Amino acid sequence: GLRQAPPLSSFARNMAPAKKIQKKKVVKKFAIDCSQPVDDGIMDAASFEKFLLDKIKVNGKVGNLADLVTVSREKAKVIVSAETDFSKRYLKYLSKKYLKKQQLRDWLHVIANKKDSYELRYYNIHDNEADEDED
Repeated sequence: GLRQAPPLSSFARNMAPAKKIQKKKVVKKFAIDCSQPVDDGIMDAASFEKFLLDKIKVNGKVGNLADLVTVSREKAKVIVSAETDFSKRYLKYLSKKYLKKQQLRDWLHVIANKKDSYELRYYNIHDNEADEDED
């Protein structure tokens, strides 16, 4: 007679291991360059680094970084590497939060200078470029 197709569950079971192999480690790396305010002494990169460590949420929980997210610092650059879904925009949001907390939000804004990095820059009064998106 006709060979019966195996039930779906065993099909799915057989598929599972293959999926595991495909899942490769994605590491996203973002940098936030704070050299302008740090050179002027109005901001401390170390405290920003600590702020990020305290505030970044993994799966909706703070203090859940484990090995998934690391925050490090090279001089005035704070580097966040994540082995999980991590949006650059979230980093921008946290950077703004930090500036607000330090009352620097009126002086500095967060500008994307490269695809994977931000820079804290002074507002430029003469410059009417609308590159700060409002949210």
